[in-house]
Amino acid sequence: MASPISNYVTLSPGVMVRLHFKDHALLKRQIEDPVRHVPVERESLLFYVDRVNGGSVDKIYSILSQRHAAEFAGYLEGKRYVGYEFVVVKDAAGTVPPRIVSVTPL
Repeated sequence: MASPISNYVTLSPGVMVRLHFKDHALLKRQIEDPVRHVPVERESLLFYVDRVNGGSVDKIYSILSQRHAAEFAGYLEGKRYVGYEFVVVKDAAGTVPPRIVSVTPL
C-alpha cells in the first residue's frame, strides 16, 4: 500500500515489516479522540527509519499507541535500538495498534 505521506512508514493489516531506526524523538500532538470526537493532546514516539525490509530509506515511523510505544521503552535509553532490527505487524485494520513480532540484534 502506498503511503499517503511518502516519508512515513505505513503498515497494511497482516503484513510484517522489518525496520531499522537511526534516531527518535518524542512529540506532543493534537489529535481527535476517536470515541468522543474532541481534540486531545497525546505524546507520539517518532523513529527515524533508515531501512525498511532491508532497503535503504529516509522515513519516519510514528507511534501514537501507548501500548506499542511501551514495547520500545527498553530500547530508547542510549539509543539501544540502533543495534537491532524490529519486525512489526498491524493485525487488523482500524484503531488496532501494531505490535513487535521479533527483535534481531545486528
